[in-house]
Amino acid sequence: MTARDTGRSRTVLGLLILASVTLITLDGTSDDGSPVAPLRTAAANVLGPAESVVASAVRPITDLPGHLSTVGEMQERNDRLESDNARLQAQLETSVLAQHRAEQLAGLIDVGGQQGFQIVPAQVIAVGPAQSFGQTVTIDAGTHDGVESDMTVLNDNGLVGRVVSAAAFTSTVLLIIDADSVVGGRLASSLELGFLDGDGSLSADATLSMSLVDKDAVPQTGDTVVSWGSRNDAPYVPAVPIGHVLSVQRSPRELSATATVQPYVDFSSLDIVGVVVGTDPRVARPRLGHHATHPSADPVSAG
Repeated sequence: MTARDTGRSRTVLGLLILASVTLITLDGTSDDGSPVAPLRTAAANVLGPAESVVASAVRPITDLPGHLSTVGEMQERNDRLESDNARLQAQLETSVLAQHRAEQLAGLIDVGGQQGFQIVPAQVIAVGPAQSFGQTVTIDAGTHDGVESDMTVLNDNGLVGRVVSAAAFTSTVLLIIDADSVVGGRLASSLELGFLDGDGSLSADATLSMSLVDKDAVPQTGDTVVSWGSRNDAPYVPAVPIGHVLSVQRSPRELSATATVQPYVDFSSLDIVGVVVGTDPRVARPRLGHHATHPSADPVSAG
Protein backbone atom coordinates (compact mmCIF):
# COMPACT_ATOMS: atom_id res chain seq x y z
CA MET A 1 0.00 0.00 0.00
CA THR A 2 1.39 3.51 -0.96
CA ALA A 3 1.58 6.50 1.32
CA ARG A 4 -1.18 8.09 -0.71
CA ASP A 5 -3.56 5.15 -0.08
CA THR A 6 -2.79 5.17 3.61
CA GLY A 7 -3.56 8.86 3.90
CA ARG A 8 -6.81 8.42 1.99
CA SER A 9 -7.96 5.61 4.32
CA ARG A 10 -7.28 7.64 7.39
CA THR A 11 -9.21 10.56 5.95
CA VAL A 12 -12.28 8.34 5.23
CA LEU A 13 -12.16 6.80 8.71
CA GLY A 14 -12.01 10.22 10.30
CA LEU A 15 -14.99 11.43 8.30
CA LEU A 16 -17.05 8.38 9.33
CA ILE A 17 -16.25 8.88 13.00
CA LEU A 18 -17.17 12.54 12.75
CA ALA A 19 -20.47 11.71 11.03
CA SER A 20 -21.35 9.17 13.70
CA VAL A 21 -20.67 11.57 16.54
CA THR A 22 -22.70 14.25 14.76
CA LEU A 23 -25.72 11.89 14.31
CA ILE A 24 -25.63 10.77 17.93
CA THR A 25 -25.46 14.38 19.09
CA LEU A 26 -28.34 15.47 16.87
CA ASP A 27 -30.51 12.46 17.91
CA GLY A 28 -30.05 13.22 21.60
CA THR A 29 -30.43 17.01 21.53
CA SER A 30 -33.26 17.56 19.03
CA ASP A 31 -36.59 18.57 20.66
CA ASP A 32 -38.79 18.42 17.59
CA GLY A 33 -37.70 15.01 16.48
CA SER A 34 -34.49 13.30 15.67
CA PRO A 35 -33.14 13.73 12.15
CA VAL A 36 -32.39 10.03 12.20
CA ALA A 37 -35.94 9.08 13.21
CA PRO A 38 -36.94 8.25 9.63
CA LEU A 39 -33.94 5.95 9.38
CA ARG A 40 -34.82 4.27 12.68
CA THR A 41 -38.44 3.78 11.55
CA ALA A 42 -37.33 2.29 8.24
CA ALA A 43 -35.02 -0.12 10.04
CA ALA A 44 -37.83 -1.14 12.42
CA ASN A 45 -40.19 -1.79 9.52
CA VAL A 46 -37.60 -4.07 7.94
CA LEU A 47 -36.33 -5.83 11.06
CA GLY A 48 -39.63 -5.98 13.07
CA PRO A 49 -41.27 -8.85 11.14
CA ALA A 50 -38.04 -10.81 11.27
CA GLU A 51 -37.89 -10.38 15.05
CA SER A 52 -41.53 -11.57 15.35
CA VAL A 53 -40.80 -14.67 13.29
CA VAL A 54 -37.77 -15.50 15.40
CA ALA A 55 -39.74 -14.94 18.63
CA SER A 56 -42.57 -17.24 17.42
CA ALA A 57 -40.06 -19.90 16.47
CA VAL A 58 -38.30 -19.98 19.80
CA ARG A 59 -41.47 -19.53 21.94
CA PRO A 60 -42.28 -23.29 22.10
CA ILE A 61 -38.78 -23.88 23.42
CA THR A 62 -38.98 -21.13 26.00
CA ASP A 63 -42.50 -22.26 27.04
CA LEU A 64 -41.55 -25.98 27.26
CA PRO A 65 -41.12 -26.10 31.08
CA GLY A 66 -44.56 -24.57 31.59
CA HIS A 67 -46.10 -26.92 29.03
CA LEU A 68 -44.63 -29.98 30.71
CA SER A 69 -45.95 -28.75 34.04
CA THR A 70 -49.46 -28.37 32.56
CA VAL A 71 -49.43 -31.90 31.09
CA GLY A 72 -48.33 -33.32 34.43
CA GLU A 73 -51.12 -31.51 36.26
CA MET A 74 -53.67 -32.77 33.72
CA GLN A 75 -52.45 -36.35 34.20
CA GLU A 76 -52.72 -36.04 37.97
CA ARG A 77 -56.21 -34.59 37.64
CA ASN A 78 -57.22 -37.46 35.34
CA ASP A 79 -55.85 -40.01 37.80
CA ARG A 80 -57.83 -38.38 40.62
CA LEU A 81 -61.00 -38.41 38.52
CA GLU A 82 -60.57 -42.11 37.70
CA SER A 83 -60.00 -42.90 41.37
CA ASP A 84 -63.07 -40.91 42.40
CA ASN A 85 -65.15 -42.63 39.72
CA ALA A 86 -64.10 -46.09 40.92
CA ARG A 87 -64.91 -45.16 44.51
CA LEU A 88 -68.34 -43.79 43.59
CA GLN A 89 -69.09 -46.88 41.48
CA ALA A 90 -68.25 -49.14 44.43
CA GLN A 91 -70.48 -47.06 46.70
CA LEU A 92 -73.31 -47.28 44.18
CA GLU A 93 -73.01 -51.07 43.92
CA THR A 94 -72.92 -51.40 47.70
CA SER A 95 -75.95 -49.14 47.98
CA VAL A 96 -77.88 -51.22 45.42
CA LEU A 97 -77.05 -54.43 47.32
CA ALA A 98 -78.10 -52.89 50.63
CA GLN A 99 -81.37 -51.72 49.09
CA HIS A 100 -82.03 -55.17 47.63
CA ARG A 101 -81.43 -56.82 51.01
CA ALA A 102 -83.66 -54.28 52.72
CA GLU A 103 -86.44 -55.11 50.26
CA GLN A 104 -85.99 -58.85 50.91
CA LEU A 105 -86.12 -58.29 54.65
CA ALA A 106 -89.25 -56.18 54.31
CA GLY A 107 -90.80 -58.99 52.26
CA LEU A 108 -89.98 -61.51 54.99
CA ILE A 109 -91.55 -59.30 57.63
CA ASP A 110 -94.66 -58.97 55.47
CA VAL A 111 -94.91 -62.75 55.00
CA GLY A 112 -94.47 -63.33 58.72
CA GLY A 113 -97.18 -60.82 59.53
CA GLN A 114 -99.67 -62.31 57.08
CA GLN A 115 -99.07 -65.95 58.08
CA GLY A 116 -98.46 -65.41 61.76
CA PHE A 117 -94.88 -66.72 61.57
CA GLN A 118 -92.21 -65.72 64.05
CA ILE A 119 -89.23 -65.36 61.73
CA VAL A 120 -85.51 -65.07 62.47
CA PRO A 121 -83.86 -63.39 59.47
CA ALA A 122 -80.50 -64.72 58.32
CA GLN A 123 -78.03 -64.38 55.48
CA VAL A 124 -76.64 -67.18 53.33
CA ILE A 125 -72.88 -67.27 53.99
CA ALA A 126 -71.88 -70.51 52.24
CA VAL A 127 -73.13 -72.92 49.59
CA GLY A 128 -72.10 -76.54 49.32
CA PRO A 129 -72.82 -80.15 50.23
CA ALA A 130 -73.16 -81.05 53.90
CA GLN A 131 -73.70 -84.31 55.72
CA SER A 132 -75.16 -86.76 53.20
CA PHE A 133 -76.97 -84.05 51.18
CA GLY A 134 -75.81 -82.48 47.94
CA GLN A 135 -77.55 -79.09 47.90
CA THR A 136 -77.29 -77.19 51.16
CA VAL A 137 -76.46 -73.67 52.31
CA THR A 138 -75.09 -72.30 55.56
CA ILE A 139 -76.82 -69.34 57.22
CA ASP A 140 -75.55 -67.00 59.94
CA ALA A 141 -78.21 -67.86 62.54
CA GLY A 142 -78.18 -70.75 65.01
CA THR A 143 -79.33 -71.99 68.38
CA HIS A 144 -78.27 -68.69 69.94
CA ASP A 145 -81.02 -67.11 67.81
CA GLY A 146 -83.60 -69.81 68.56
CA VAL A 147 -82.97 -71.87 65.43
CA GLU A 148 -83.26 -75.65 65.72
CA SER A 149 -83.28 -78.64 63.40
CA ASP A 150 -86.44 -79.31 61.37
CA MET A 151 -87.49 -75.68 61.10
CA THR A 152 -88.89 -74.21 57.90
CA VAL A 153 -86.70 -71.81 55.90
CA LEU A 154 -88.20 -69.40 53.38
CA ASN A 155 -87.57 -66.07 51.71
CA ASP A 156 -89.80 -63.34 50.36
CA ASN A 157 -90.54 -65.46 47.24
CA GLY A 158 -91.35 -68.82 48.74
CA LEU A 159 -90.12 -72.03 50.33
CA VAL A 160 -86.33 -72.48 50.52
CA GLY A 161 -85.86 -75.65 52.58
CA ARG A 162 -85.47 -76.91 56.13
CA VAL A 163 -82.81 -76.76 58.84
CA VAL A 164 -80.98 -80.08 59.11
CA SER A 165 -78.45 -79.04 61.78
CA ALA A 166 -77.88 -76.01 63.99
CA ALA A 167 -74.78 -74.79 65.81
CA ALA A 168 -74.58 -71.81 68.13
CA PHE A 169 -74.33 -69.15 65.44
CA THR A 170 -74.75 -70.99 62.13
CA SER A 171 -77.12 -73.56 60.66
CA THR A 172 -77.19 -75.90 57.66
CA VAL A 173 -80.26 -75.74 55.44
CA LEU A 174 -81.29 -78.50 53.05
CA LEU A 175 -82.73 -76.93 49.90
CA ILE A 176 -85.95 -78.30 48.44
CA ILE A 177 -84.24 -78.80 45.07
CA ASP A 178 -81.85 -81.38 46.57
CA ALA A 179 -82.29 -84.78 44.95
CA ASP A 180 -82.91 -86.38 48.37
CA SER A 181 -85.42 -83.75 49.49
CA VAL A 182 -89.14 -84.54 49.53
CA VAL A 183 -91.75 -81.87 50.26
CA GLY A 184 -95.49 -82.30 50.65
CA GLY A 185 -97.35 -79.92 48.34
CA ARG A 186 -100.88 -78.94 47.46
CA LEU A 187 -102.37 -77.58 44.24
CA ALA A 188 -104.01 -74.24 44.98
CA SER A 189 -106.84 -74.68 42.48
CA SER A 190 -108.02 -78.20 43.31
CA LEU A 191 -106.40 -78.67 46.77
CA GLU A 192 -105.04 -82.01 45.51
CA LEU A 193 -102.08 -83.31 47.50
CA GLY A 194 -98.78 -84.55 46.21
CA PHE A 195 -95.05 -84.88 46.86
CA LEU A 196 -92.28 -82.84 45.28
CA ASP A 197 -88.79 -84.18 44.59
CA GLY A 198 -85.85 -81.94 43.69
CA ASP A 199 -83.73 -82.39 40.57
CA GLY A 200 -80.49 -81.55 42.39
CA SER A 201 -79.72 -78.43 40.32
CA LEU A 202 -78.77 -75.03 41.71
CA SER A 203 -79.26 -73.23 38.41
CA ALA A 204 -82.04 -70.80 37.62
CA ASP A 205 -83.64 -73.62 35.58
CA ALA A 206 -83.96 -75.97 38.57
CA THR A 207 -87.30 -77.79 38.74
CA LEU A 208 -89.29 -80.03 41.06
CA SER A 209 -91.21 -83.14 40.10
CA MET A 210 -94.65 -83.44 41.71
CA SER A 211 -96.58 -86.71 41.90
CA LEU A 212 -100.17 -86.57 43.16
CA VAL A 213 -101.68 -88.82 45.81
CA ASP A 214 -104.90 -89.19 43.83
CA LYS A 215 -103.97 -91.21 40.76
CA ASP A 216 -106.90 -89.80 38.82
CA ALA A 217 -106.11 -86.15 39.58
CA VAL A 218 -104.48 -84.15 36.79
CA PRO A 219 -102.58 -80.92 37.57
CA GLN A 220 -103.22 -77.88 35.40
CA THR A 221 -100.41 -75.92 33.74
CA GLY A 222 -99.85 -72.65 35.58
CA ASP A 223 -101.42 -73.93 38.82
CA THR A 224 -99.77 -72.71 42.03
CA VAL A 225 -98.25 -75.22 44.43
CA VAL A 226 -97.97 -74.47 48.17
CA SER A 227 -96.53 -76.46 51.06
CA TRP A 228 -98.81 -79.10 52.50
CA GLY A 229 -97.52 -78.73 56.03
CA SER A 230 -96.22 -81.19 58.64
CA ARG A 231 -97.31 -82.43 62.01
CA ASN A 232 -96.43 -79.76 64.60
CA ASP A 233 -95.16 -77.59 61.72
CA ALA A 234 -91.89 -79.55 61.52
CA PRO A 235 -90.13 -79.53 59.20
CA TYR A 236 -92.56 -77.53 57.01
CA VAL A 237 -95.28 -75.10 57.93
CA PRO A 238 -98.35 -75.06 55.64
CA ALA A 239 -99.36 -72.68 52.86
CA VAL A 240 -95.90 -71.42 51.89
CA PRO A 241 -95.70 -70.87 48.09
CA ILE A 242 -93.40 -73.38 46.37
CA GLY A 243 -93.84 -72.77 42.63
CA HIS A 244 -96.14 -73.19 39.64
CA VAL A 245 -96.80 -76.08 37.28
CA LEU A 246 -94.78 -75.84 34.06
CA SER A 247 -96.00 -79.00 32.38
CA VAL A 248 -97.82 -82.29 33.05
CA GLN A 249 -96.66 -85.74 31.96
CA ARG A 250 -98.66 -88.95 31.96
CA SER A 251 -97.93 -92.23 30.25
CA PRO A 252 -99.83 -95.56 30.14
CA ARG A 253 -97.22 -97.12 32.44
CA GLU A 254 -97.59 -94.42 35.10
CA LEU A 255 -100.37 -94.77 37.65
CA SER A 256 -100.69 -91.02 38.19
CA ALA A 257 -99.84 -87.78 36.43
CA THR A 258 -96.52 -86.09 37.16
CA ALA A 259 -96.13 -82.33 37.08
CA THR A 260 -92.93 -80.36 36.50
CA VAL A 261 -92.91 -77.43 38.90
CA GLN A 262 -90.85 -74.25 38.55
CA PRO A 263 -89.85 -73.00 42.04
CA TYR A 264 -90.55 -69.39 42.92
CA VAL A 265 -87.19 -69.16 44.69
CA ASP A 266 -84.05 -68.61 42.60
CA PHE A 267 -81.64 -70.92 44.41
CA SER A 268 -78.65 -69.68 42.42
CA SER A 269 -78.88 -66.23 44.08
CA LEU A 270 -80.02 -66.94 47.63
CA ASP A 271 -79.15 -64.16 50.05
CA ILE A 272 -81.59 -63.13 52.78
CA VAL A 273 -83.77 -65.92 54.21
CA GLY A 274 -85.94 -66.40 57.27
CA VAL A 275 -86.27 -69.31 59.70
CA VAL A 276 -89.75 -69.91 61.12
CA VAL A 277 -89.04 -70.37 64.84
CA GLY A 278 -92.67 -70.20 65.96
CA THR A 279 -96.20 -69.18 65.09
CA ASP A 280 -98.53 -66.57 66.46
CA PRO A 281 -101.68 -68.30 67.79
CA ARG A 282 -103.64 -65.06 67.36
CA VAL A 283 -103.27 -65.31 63.57
CA ALA A 284 -105.53 -67.88 61.91
CA ARG A 285 -103.54 -70.03 59.49
CA PRO A 286 -104.97 -72.58 57.08
CA ARG A 287 -104.51 -76.19 58.09
CA LEU A 288 -104.35 -77.77 54.69
CA GLY A 289 -105.30 -81.36 55.36
CA HIS A 290 -103.94 -84.13 57.55
CA HIS A 291 -100.34 -85.25 57.54
CA ALA A 292 -99.38 -87.94 55.03
CA THR A 293 -96.16 -89.69 54.19
CA HIS A 294 -94.33 -90.18 50.94
CA PRO A 295 -94.33 -93.85 49.93
CA SER A 296 -90.52 -93.80 49.58
CA ALA A 297 -89.54 -91.30 52.29
CA ASP A 298 -89.84 -90.89 56.03
CA PRO A 299 -92.69 -88.70 57.31
CA VAL A 300 -90.47 -85.95 58.69
CA SER A 301 -88.56 -85.26 55.48
CA ALA A 302 -91.67 -85.49 53.38
CA GLY A 303 -93.44 -82.76 55.28
